[in-house]
Amino acid sequence: MDIQLKRGLLDVCVLAAIKDEDSYGYQIIKDMKPYLELSESTLYTILKRLESAEMLTVRTAEHDGRLRKYYHITKRGLNRLDEFMDDWQEIMAIYRFITKEDNLNE
Repeated sequence: MDIQLKRGLLDVCVLAAIKDEDSYGYQIIKDMKPYLELSESTLYTILKRLESAEMLTVRTAEHDGRLRKYYHITKRGLNRLDEFMDDWQEIMAIYRFITKEDNLNE
């Protein structure tokens, strides 16, 4: 898969994972696991990129005597999810075009 396309999709997946409630790294990976494999190093790179883009904020809270970072989606992050849903219609149109072409070549 094209690296830029994959990067954009993973960003949206992480935003979707925290859309309904704040979460922390391990939980995000666990929530995404049924759909895709994501390493910790990849996740934390994505989280830093999304924080820099002001699509999420980070707060630190104590949990079982340790500090844990919780991630919260911002208005900008929610807007990115909405944009993705609009873009998805175009992606699906491209998919239908490609699969139509494949069917003609068989």
